[in-house]
Order: sequence, then structure tokens, then C-alpha cells
Amino acid sequence: MRFILSMAWRDSRASRRRLVLFSLSIVLGIAALVSIGSFSTNLRRAVDDQAKTLLGADLLVVGREDFSPEVRAFVSERAIEQAEEQTFSSMAVFPGAEDGTRLVQVRAMEGRFPFYGVFETFPADAPERLRAGGDVAIVEQTLLRQFGVGVGDTVRLGQTTFTVVGELLAIPGESAAIALLAPRVFIPLATLEATGLVVPGQELLLRHRLLFTLPETVNPLEVERNLRASFPVEQLSVDTVDERRRELGRALERIEAFLSLVGFIALFLGAVGVASAMHVYVRQKINTVAVLRCIGSSARQSFAIYLVQGLALGFSGAVLGAALGIAVQLVLPALLEGVLPVTVSFFVAWGAVAEGLIAGIVISLLFTFLPLLAVRRVSPLVALRASHVEGMGPDPWRILIGIGIAAAVVTFAIVQTGEVDIGLGFAGMLFLGFALLAALARGVAFAARRWTPRRMPYVLRQGIANLHRPNNRTVLLLLSLGLGTFLILTLYLTRTTLLREIQTTDEGGRPNLLMFDVQDDQIEELVRLAAAEGAPVTRRAAIVTMRVAALRGQPVEELVGPGRGRGRGGDGRGPAGWTLRREYRSTYRGELTPTERLIEGDFIGQAPAGDPVVPISIERGLQEDMGVQIGDEITWDVQGVLIRSRVASVREVEWRQLEPNFFVVFPEGVLEGAPQFHVAAMRAESPAESARVQRVAVSAFPNITAIDLTLVMQTIDGILSKVSFVIEFMALFTVATGIIVLAGSVMTGRYQRIRETVLLRTLGATKRQLTRIQLVEYAILGLLAALMGCGLAVVGNGLLAWYVFDLPPVAPGGLLATAVLSVVAVTLTTGLLSSRGITNHPPLEVLRQET
Repeated sequence: MRFILSMAWRDSRASRRRLVLFSLSIVLGIAALVSIGSFSTNLRRAVDDQAKTLLGADLLVVGREDFSPEVRAFVSERAIEQAEEQTFSSMAVFPGAEDGTRLVQVRAMEGRFPFYGVFETFPADAPERLRAGGDVAIVEQTLLRQFGVGVGDTVRLGQTTFTVVGELLAIPGESAAIALLAPRVFIPLATLEATGLVVPGQELLLRHRLLFTLPETVNPLEVERNLRASFPVEQLSVDTVDERRRELGRALERIEAFLSLVGFIALFLGAVGVASAMHVYVRQKINTVAVLRCIGSSARQSFAIYLVQGLALGFSGAVLGAALGIAVQLVLPALLEGVLPVTVSFFVAWGAVAEGLIAGIVISLLFTFLPLLAVRRVSPLVALRASHVEGMGPDPWRILIGIGIAAAVVTFAIVQTGEVDIGLGFAGMLFLGFALLAALARGVAFAARRWTPRRMPYVLRQGIANLHRPNNRTVLLLLSLGLGTFLILTLYLTRTTLLREIQTTDEGGRPNLLMFDVQDDQIEELVRLAAAEGAPVTRRAAIVTMRVAALRGQPVEELVGPGRGRGRGGDGRGPAGWTLRREYRSTYRGELTPTERLIEGDFIGQAPAGDPVVPISIERGLQEDMGVQIGDEITWDVQGVLIRSRVASVREVEWRQLEPNFFVVFPEGVLEGAPQFHVAAMRAESPAESARVQRVAVSAFPNITAIDLTLVMQTIDGILSKVSFVIEFMALFTVATGIIVLAGSVMTGRYQRIRETVLLRTLGATKRQLTRIQLVEYAILGLLAALMGCGLAVVGNGLLAWYVFDLPPVAPGGLLATAVLSVVAVTLTTGLLSSRGITNHPPLEVLRQET
């Protein structure tokens, strides 16, 4: 062993710079694994430590209607302390500010909430002033900055003007990202009625919330079960700390699994680079091995010498990667600031560090074994005859190591995802992607050898010939560049698909401004006002609130009992519970809209005279979840009046369009006399016009809520940009690994390049021709890798769009062209920089080695 270690150290002296470059191939992959694993551990600890602040209370009860005396009595009997809140969306007006209207989330509160965590405001005493009552408000800090408003200024909600007593910084259990869609405004619950925003017949648009604490001896889960069992038809939603923690944990696990897989791919790709580097390194050491064999060294000792070097290579890369991963972990909380509902503190998760080290060493060892197998069969004859070529022949160890590599990949994939089926699926897709890229590389090499036209210019022929020459880099470069392109471009295409679906609603003259909560006596005046402001109403719809009273003659009370009504969301029997418990806001009209498509039955726009059963049309998803078919009967409770109906048609609705869309559509002649309110869609040609229309409408009708698509799109873009930046940041580890592997592969092929370049110079080739030959080779490899990576990204984005987001995929030609050009540019730049000085070697240097 002393001899092996001593020889491994001495033999590495002349090659340490190259070995360091090879080691860098796995550094970034391990860094990604360690940083993500350590950050995830920190995040889990933060969630556990701050569990109660995720909810701010022990139990939260949410209802669409005001709580009955029985529910309030149930809570009061068990609660130590309780608070009440009513939440809804409305328009806030900032007097004096230009375009000073904005959709906000009004939170009318009473009580000392939150019970856990800190209600962070500036100044700090603002929550106490809010609880004291009066016309005061705490407003989202970003909203105040947007309109140039500060503490002491005013904001108008409905008919009441409130004084801003504080800027909202944070509230337990809610991330800053939530506020981007609808900034929060807190007011005292006692002032809500005076605003005039709660209109009779419209109360169901409110969310009523009861929050309370329990004695330490009382189990919140037991209280939750009793509450659900005692009030099965109250349509109550109950949330506990454990449930909130589980929901957050599930969401974080998905993100963590995806990011971990990105890091694992970078590690796997780096391992391929290590294998290639060791392959070339070993081939350059064949003569050294032969000399060792001549002086008495055994094949096992020779193998052990270079195995020690390979282990040192993997270990040094793993240690450096773990250190870099710890450093990256310091950056991740800052990148995710405002997205997470908890504060993440830094500490070194040594378990995650150990996992990264083990993964790096094991992967490096397995991929180092393959090229080292050649050392076992080096004959002393190689030292005596430079032209002697060793025949490898079949080697069962190659099969065993190949099986070990496949097993390691599958095992790591399952560990990283935490689920066997997902891990197997990912490993399968990874093998498929590598197989396609490897097949492309083999096909390119075969085609370059078989079908290169002889009349092609010399530089082109020689550049193409480099694709199939012995020890070519075609397979490695296509694998590294193609996979990196595939991952990054898939992320960009997915983000583009999500945003484009929103942006399409602003094309072709479609509505981009919606007015909700318009009362029956306001709709005509609003239509006139909008037309006068240059934004005429293009579509309007009446909304009637109702609920399901019976399904196929069976009362809802029987269907929603314990163990019943789960449908697709539970045990698979009967209708999904949400379809029976929810409050429906339906409409009536005589025809389909452009966002609807009839897929089954006949749409009936006018109720048949004298028919006691009304023909209705329902949306496809509702039909599937409710488990009804054409002809099935549904009885509706329309604010105390029972109406029998039958399913006459099923529609597919394009929910992503900013249009008045509905689950249930009644024919004309049935609901006209029911209490109702309206929604109006219009189009504003510019942001300034949209702001003016909103300001005029809200001034005339304070209860109206306006949604501006342009603002919504900008908000969603901001949220997606922040989340996607984190994902892209981690995915860049894979691209950086690919670049390092590319540089390493070029450097490992430098010896063959020198020999070939010198021979070509001996035959009369100029330096300019030699440079062009390299350009041709790298341009072909970069272009093919980019095209294959783009193709895989388009397929991956399509699968995500159709099966995850239920969207039509988008693949902009400009983005794809930019990706192709970027990959080609990176390949050419890296290849040329790594090949500098090759043409300066004199011919005699190589020719002497051939004699």
C-alpha cells in the first residue's frame, strides 16, 4: 500500500492541473445537492419552530355566511381567547394620488389577533390603535409606496375615509407574495357596516373567520373533528396548525425534490465528465503502466495506483463542492425572501453535507472504475513497441459496473424525490434523454464517416472528420451541452407558457377590465358611464347565488354525511364533497359565449313553458366531480326557493380568459326575478384609461370591485419571475457543469489534437486552416446539441403544459433561436480558448514519438 500511495503521488505531479480541472466537473453538482439539502433542513426546522405562527392561532374556522349562534357557542365553550375577521375584495381610493385606485383585500378585524407571532407594522403600536377602534387602517407598505402615501394620510373604502395609522410589514402565516395580487388593508370590524361595502344579498362574497386558542390539554384535531361532525351542512372550513404545516410541507417537498433533481443531474453530468477525463488520462498513462509492468509491478498494483488517484479526484471535488454548497445556502434565503411564510435562519446541516459527500464519492468512484479497467490489461510489450494496440475483449466487470451505475442513479433519484414512482420515472427519463443524445452522437459520427462529400472544401471535410476520429469528444459534448440546454430551456418555456396564457386575454380586442358586485339598480348606469368614458361594456352577466339542495332526488344532508360525498377527492364513491357544500354563483342567458364550447347534449337558451324541470348547462369539470350525466336531476336552493333542474348540456369553459364564466348556466325565463347582482366586462385601450374608468366607477358606486388584467399580469409575472429565478439559479449549476465538462473534454483531447495538428502542418496545412477546422467541429457539435436540447425542452414543456398546468404549450421561435445561438457561441468560445497554442508545436515533437 505504501508503494501504491507513493507512486500515485509521484505520478500525479505532472498532471495535477488537469486532475484539478477534472475534479471541478463534480464540484457544482455536489454544491447544488448540499446547498439544497442543507437549506431544506433549515427550512423544516424553521417550520417546526414557527409552526403556530403559520396560522397565528390554534384553530381557524372559515365560513361563507355569518356564523350561527350554535357555532359561536361551540367555539366560546372551548376557546381561551378568540378573534373574528371578515375578509373580502374591494377598491381602495387614495385621495389626491394620481390614478389612486387599487383592488385590495379588506380585512375587518376584532380581537387580539395574531395570538402567535408578531403583527409587524411601522410604527409598532399600529395594531393597538387598530384594536382601539375608529376610522383607522393599517395598509400594505408596498401599496403606500406605490401611491406616495404615508402614515397620517387617508384612504377611502366605500363611503368611509380611514386614517392610515400604520404600514403593514408582515403578519404571521402569510408571505409577502400574497400581497402582490391584492394588497391587504386592515380596519376595525365595527366600522365595516358604515363603509356600505356589504350590500344586502351580497354577503356571501364575504369570508367570515373565527380564530381562537385552546388550552394545552385540548387536542386541536379533536376539536376540528367535533366541529365538522356537529355542523355538517354549515359549509365550514377548518384549519389547524398541523394542517397548515402539512400543506406547506407538501408544497416545499415538491420544490425541494425538483431542485434536488437539478443538482443531481449536474452531479451525474459531472460524473460523465470525470469518466471521460479519466479515460483520456489513463490512455496517456498506458506507457507508464507498461514500464511499471516491466519492472515487476503487478496488474493489480498498477490498477490500484490510478484508482487512488481517481478516489482523490472524487474526494477533493466532493469536499470543495460541499464547501461551495454551504456558501450557496447563505444566498438562498435572500433569494426566497418574501416568498416563504417563515423566517429561515442559517445553520450547517451536517447530514445534508454528508449526503452530498457520499453521493459525490460514490458517483465518482463508479464512473472512474470504467476507464480504469483498461489498466488491468496493459502488457509490458506496450513499453517496447509504441504502435502496439491492446485488445480489450469482453470484460464482465464492465457489465457489473454498468449495473452499479444504473442502480446508483435509480437509488439517488428515489432518495432525492422521496417517492419510488417519481424517482423511477425521473431515472427512466434521464436514461432516455442520455440515450437519445448518445444515439444522436453515434449517428453523427457514423454519418460523418460514411457520407461526407469528397468535393467538399478541405477545411469542412477535416472538421467533419474530427467527429468520428479515434478518441473523439462527440458523445461527451453532445451529452453535456444537450442536457444543459434541455433543462434551462424547459424552465424558460414553462414560464413563458404560463405568462402567455394570461397575455392572450389582452389580444384581439378582448376585455381587460372586469367590474364585479354591480347591483341590479346600478348596472344600466354603469353601462352608460363606461360608454361615456370610452370603454364600453362588451359583455355583462347577472349572478344569482344558490346551492345544491338535492341530487337525483337525494337530499344533500344525506350525501355529505361521514364517509360520503368524497368522489374524486376521497374514496371515489359519489359526488366530490366540494360540489355539494359550495355556494354557486350562476347566471342565465340564451346563448353560449366565445369562451365556451358545447361538448355534450343540447344548449337550451329559453326555458320551455310549463315544464317544472328547468334544463341547465354545467361545466365539464363540475360534471365529472359531481358525477352527473345528461338527464340527471339537480334541485337548487335559490335563496329559499327550490328549483328543480335537469342536466341538458355540458360545456368546456376557457377559465383563463378574463370573461364572465360560470359553472352553471340557466336558460332565460327562470331566474330573472331572483335577487341578483351583475358583472360587466369592458376594454380599456391604455393603462391610463383603465385607471380613469376605475376611478370614475368606484367614485359613483363604492361597492364595485374592479380587476385590471394588466395589473394582474404584471403581478403574476413578478411572482413567477422571483420563483423561476431561484429555479434557474440552481439549474445554472447544470449548465456551468456542462461548460466545465466541455472545457475538460477539450483539454483531455489536447494531446490527440497536438498530434493531429502537427501532422496536418507537416502535410502543408496553415494555422488559419487549422483554426477553421476546429471552428467547423465545434460549430457542428454546438448546433446539434442545441437543436436536440431545444427539441427535448419543447417536448418537456409540452408534457408539463398539458398534464400539469392544463394549458396549450408555447414555444416562441425567437427564444428557441436565441438558445441555439447561445449554445453554439459557448461551444465555440470554450473550444477555441481551450485549444490555444496547439498550432505552435513543431512537427518534430510528434514525429520523434512515432519513430
